[in-house]
Amino acid sequence: MSVHPSRQGLLAESRMSVDPPSPQGDGLYLEDIAVDNDYAMYGTNMKAQTYLEELSRRRRAKEIAVPTDDLKVRARLRELGEPITLFAEDKADRRERLRKVLLERQEAADEDVEMRSVTGSVRSVTGEEAEEEDEEFYTPGDENIFEIRKQIARYSLARAYKRRAQQITDAAFPLTKLVKQARGLSEYLKTYALMGTQFVADRAVSNVRFSPNSDLIAAGSWTGSIRLLQVPTLEDDDISILRGHTDRVGGLAWHPHAQLSQSADVVNLASGGGDCTVRLWSLSQDTPLATLQGHEGRVCRVAFHPSGRLLASASFDYTWRLWDLEMQREVLMQEGHSKEVYCVAIQHDGALIVSAGLDGIGRVWDLRTGRTIMVLDGHSREIYAADFSPNGYHIATGSGDASVKIWDVRKVRVSATIPAHKSLVSDIRFFNGDGEIPGVTQEDGAPPLRGSYLASSSYDGCVNIWKSDSWTLIKSLRGHSEKAMSVDISNDCRFIASSGWDRSVKLWASENIGL
Repeated sequence: MSVHPSRQGLLAESRMSVDPPSPQGDGLYLEDIAVDNDYAMYGTNMKAQTYLEELSRRRRAKEIAVPTDDLKVRARLRELGEPITLFAEDKADRRERLRKVLLERQEAADEDVEMRSVTGSVRSVTGEEAEEEDEEFYTPGDENIFEIRKQIARYSLARAYKRRAQQITDAAFPLTKLVKQARGLSEYLKTYALMGTQFVADRAVSNVRFSPNSDLIAAGSWTGSIRLLQVPTLEDDDISILRGHTDRVGGLAWHPHAQLSQSADVVNLASGGGDCTVRLWSLSQDTPLATLQGHEGRVCRVAFHPSGRLLASASFDYTWRLWDLEMQREVLMQEGHSKEVYCVAIQHDGALIVSAGLDGIGRVWDLRTGRTIMVLDGHSREIYAADFSPNGYHIATGSGDASVKIWDVRKVRVSATIPAHKSLVSDIRFFNGDGEIPGVTQEDGAPPLRGSYLASSSYDGCVNIWKSDSWTLIKSLRGHSEKAMSVDISNDCRFIASSGWDRSVKLWASENIGL
């Protein structure tokens, strides 16, 4: 009887399942084949495994605590029997070499422990050694820092209570009216255009800041001088040029009460310079009232505490410092960054400070305790700008990767990433005033405009304005012929100032503004 070919396979399979295989047979059955899962795949899978191992290795290296003080790095290298310095090696390279040496020794120790665990000769870690491994690192502070921290706590808690009460009130405002107000603000900002230009130095103008009453602009340049310009004419003030720094000006900050309740004869302005100093200025003389010394590297951004008593400064010596202006001395030298610290910003409550720099990492510190409460790790390049939103919990950072990131301190994570520019983001500022939108009637009980938009400057020559509810672009201001290095927003919501590599200060305002 002939069998259809499709049935022959079924018959053979049933026959194999019933009849045991003959030892003399020359056939090979599936169940006789040994299962072998011990095999390796080559090609792309091997490359992927190599990449994963390298990523794991870098992660372990990042977790190794390495001192930021170069003297301590050298001492540690000497203890390990390594050269304390190599040809053309700078501080950052030396610190990374120490990290690599420690990682290699840790890996060697892990292999040794693994080998000894096989032979049963693993030594148990004593309680003292375990405690030493878990020990936290603290930076010594001034003897008065404890009292200052208590004052900051009392000051910031009162302001936080008022801010929170205002936010609860604002949350009850009708959403439709809030949307209408936001739309009116956007339409107003879209009318911004170049209003005036003033060339103020022979070199790049690195920083501009409006005075609290929006009547003056302080402009610092790489010549080391500071120009005071009147708004909106951009003409020189009575004291036109402040001279004191012997190297480039890296940062400027107005006292919170300057030109409001602050006398012109006391500290109204602070500046940081490439001569490693912080200088304090009045508005009645063209020489500094005081010079704060202590930094061992170029001083970049500076920021006043909202109380007006304290001043923070960021430096290329890998630290940021806190100064008591009443005593005119340093009260805190804070380490924590592996490379130069470029910018600092203080929360409007006065409780928190953010520092960031060329290691691409930002750190949020609690001034009341001295602890780090959040690490801003997400940028792929250096961080050159940072600012707190007036809402108290948002932080904006600008980086060399051309992006602006918005961080939420409440959720301890990044909440938005803005592809802001085509080149390095040099400065970023939230609107922090109480002004009203010119020509736009606000509803009774409407939330203040404070924090409703921000501006960023970039080496692509643009100044961009962003909405803070959706982080979308409102207007891009083009006028600098070269890199834009700084930007600021006036507290009366009428002007934006910017400075650049082209040695100019530019004033931007609505085309419909009435002067």
